[in-house]
Amino acid sequence: MPGLGTAAVSSAEESSEVYLSFTSYDHPQTIYRIDVADGTRQVWEKAPIDIRVPDLEVRQDWCQSKDGTRISMFIVHKADLEIDGKNPTILTGYGGFSIPIAPVFQATLLPWFESGGILVEVNLRGGGEYGDSWHRGGMLDNKENVFDDFIAAAEWLISNRFTTAKRLAISGRSNGGLLTGAVVTRRPDLFGAVICGNPLLDMLRYHRFLMAKYWVPEYGSAEKARQFDYLLKYSPYHNVKDGESYPAVLFTSGENDVRVHPSHARKMAARMQRATASDKAKKPILLWVDRESGHGQGKPLHLRLRDLVDARIFLCWQLGMLPESEG
Repeated sequence: MPGLGTAAVSSAEESSEVYLSFTSYDHPQTIYRIDVADGTRQVWEKAPIDIRVPDLEVRQDWCQSKDGTRISMFIVHKADLEIDGKNPTILTGYGGFSIPIAPVFQATLLPWFESGGILVEVNLRGGGEYGDSWHRGGMLDNKENVFDDFIAAAEWLISNRFTTAKRLAISGRSNGGLLTGAVVTRRPDLFGAVICGNPLLDMLRYHRFLMAKYWVPEYGSAEKARQFDYLLKYSPYHNVKDGESYPAVLFTSGENDVRVHPSHARKMAARMQRATASDKAKKPILLWVDRESGHGQGKPLHLRLRDLVDARIFLCWQLGMLPESEG
């Protein structure tokens, strides 16, 4: 492999040609032609990238979750970055529906790396990284494991001097929005900023809206007594505490979202705005509902860039990366 990344192989039984597709955080999507008869490899096709990709360090580390399970994570930053214990860091994950998190190239992250930021993507239980048992370990009454895994990764980053709680941001969308909503209500002291996109947040009523009834096999239903108990235990909306000092949160949603109803973000934003004891000018609870969009798929480029810029500036503001005059 060209490095630590994500690969796929295509071949025909009667041919000595193999086509290897490879991508990583520092490697745009590239297809290599390999002749297994003589071992030669050459670039067959490469994604056109007209920007300079900085020299990045891509590594995989492991931490231990609450129950002792080893959790893997990918850590990415500029190769010459000084790890001084206070680097601005984005921690993200998904942890659901057997969907794996793997290294892929994202050009929009390059400015983050250039400005000294770190990206950490965690392979949480509930995902598809390590087989069916890994998925089952983070669904239904095991959903608590997902949040424990994510919190363990955050604590590992702080204890290993990558960052501090004040300079650690978390970000997630959809099921990942449920993730960030759940952990900020559990450990508001652990994060400096939160992005919660198109989230599921009221887990007692989620199944009553739009197509969410099809997710009952993944989460469970409050209409069943045993499942009601564990859903209530982690449902973000029901675990907001009055008088708690919450970090700044940016909730986003789409008016035409047919997957996750925008009422989740609206209700949660209102609840946290009322509950937080933090200075609302410095650590606001913000809500952005796009009147023209849905769950996010199919947005034109200029709107995707607008949303990205809003989120990135929000993180830079909260993590102390803007000049004082722009604060």
